[in-house]
Amino acid sequence: MMVAAMSVAFPLRGEGGSPAPMDVAVLERCRAQEPMAFRAFVVRHERMVFALLSRMLGHCPEVEDLAQETFVRAYRAFPGFDLAGPAKPSTWLLTIATRLALDARKKKKLDQTSLADDDEHAQRARTGSTPESALERRQLGSAISAAAARLPDDQCAALVLAELHGLSIAEIATALDVPENTAKTRLFRAREKMREALSEWRTS
Repeated sequence: MMVAAMSVAFPLRGEGGSPAPMDVAVLERCRAQEPMAFRAFVVRHERMVFALLSRMLGHCPEVEDLAQETFVRAYRAFPGFDLAGPAKPSTWLLTIATRLALDARKKKKLDQTSLADDDEHAQRARTGSTPESALERRQLGSAISAAAARLPDDQCAALVLAELHGLSIAEIATALDVPENTAKTRLFRAREKMREALSEWRTS
């Protein structure tokens, strides 16, 4: 239920989740900092990065700049990335994007009311919904977006990484640079607050 509700407030766009793994040979070329190989890496992962940044910061001008900075940092760090290690390239990239987003949230309180998808006609076409159900979805999306905007930065990050990108507790801990128990606690608290928001919405 939580994932379904979250998808209303934070809809996936294209490859918003984890993209298909890239060929090892291409990743090796990325480690060698070959421009064409890295371009392929960017194309494969850019929607995922934009999705995460948008979910954490809202649809604001900073998102595009931070997405570019994410890939600049990845390009510079790629020679040190261990392809045989436990971290997947997509998770490693999400870690870079998450830390940039957290820094941005600390520097500036961004308007997150635009996290819900405003494209009602596209949503209706996908679901075949009625105007009444579309209105209910918008209301639910607004309630969840408002609740997410009130979450502390670290809890918001844990929730987005878990619910919308499918990262494990260990991967979230790595992304947030905290112990696994801390990541687990942050995710638990975020989920509890979101459940409370859903409960309040149902009874309102």
